[in-house]
Amino acid sequence: MQQRRVTRPVYVGGVQVGGGADITVQSMTKTDTRDVAATVRQIHELEEVGCDIIRSAVPDLEAARAMAEIKKRINIPLIADIHFHYQLALECAQGGVDCLRLNPGNLRDEEQVKQVVAAAKERNIPIRIGVNFGSLPPVGGIGRTRGFSRHMDLVNRLPKAGQAQAGQYSIVDHMVATALWEISLLERQDFDQIKISLKAFDVPTTVEAYRRLAEMVPYPLHLGITEAGTVQAGSIRTAVGLGLLLYEGIGDTIRVSLSGDSTEEVAAGYEILKALNLRNKGTTLVACPSCGRADVDVVKLANDVDALLKKNNKNIKVAVMGCEVNGPGEAKDADVGIAAGAGRAVIFRKGEKVRVVPEADMLTALMEEVENTPAPAGD
Repeated sequence: MQQRRVTRPVYVGGVQVGGGADITVQSMTKTDTRDVAATVRQIHELEEVGCDIIRSAVPDLEAARAMAEIKKRINIPLIADIHFHYQLALECAQGGVDCLRLNPGNLRDEEQVKQVVAAAKERNIPIRIGVNFGSLPPVGGIGRTRGFSRHMDLVNRLPKAGQAQAGQYSIVDHMVATALWEISLLERQDFDQIKISLKAFDVPTTVEAYRRLAEMVPYPLHLGITEAGTVQAGSIRTAVGLGLLLYEGIGDTIRVSLSGDSTEEVAAGYEILKALNLRNKGTTLVACPSCGRADVDVVKLANDVDALLKKNNKNIKVAVMGCEVNGPGEAKDADVGIAAGAGRAVIFRKGEKVRVVPEADMLTALMEEVENTPAPAGD
């Protein structure tokens, strides 16, 4: 694991991003933002599973006005996701949101962006420059608003990471150049409360874009793989891309973009961070895959335990093993665990047996041990 990249701190509401702070986990609401009650309800669900920062789409003025009311009813910082219309950003800033996401691919009028920056600067609201492969400015059209058709932008003809010939302009070049254009525009207004993302579906392209920009600017980076897919496939794709970057010390806040419940995004985000020992929020489950030696349904047991552990925020490691002989040894670093055998189960702590219980009582006994296991100091 490489040392984390040093970045300037940015404060999204009361949450620090960058500057050595814990890597935060974000999500995005999937309700109609104009439906305040439904959006607030979904955000409360996300708060319960540990979401640090939430973002909501702002497609029109009604949604922009709703953001002010949503902000009053939630506890975590709220980001307004803005595309095309700078007036929506101005309305959201006035309504008290904690951050603005601007897309330099579809909000390219310099004078309009300057107005948004002025409003953000006045209210001390950071801006995320959200570069996205699906909405990049036309080739040759960065920062230009006329003379280009969205259907003839030539972006899809650019080579991806690893495909470009020497000296050939690539998707990565275009993503980085797009980010640098808006960074320079903000900096010229003496504005440095900046976060940046450079997302694509293609993992190598995303990774290379972040690597390159990380060497050029001091600002915190928001990591993500855009339109990653369903919960299973998207989590894997995101884990690969974000895992590479996080292992290299790149990244200050993350979002796992999944076609599924937003709480799944938060869960996947924390699992990625836990896998790299970057953040240990909540219980970590260790489970064997099962094999012909198992005398119980290990898969069912592991899923049952996982469901129960979602209600527990202790920073401890719990193991579910399907072999009474080898289980405690294989999971000896777990704080508490169970090794299920024929008709009975061994409950263990740090590889040492503490009691043997009948199979019918094993789930209850395990959760009793979990409840009796103290969290590490400072948790």
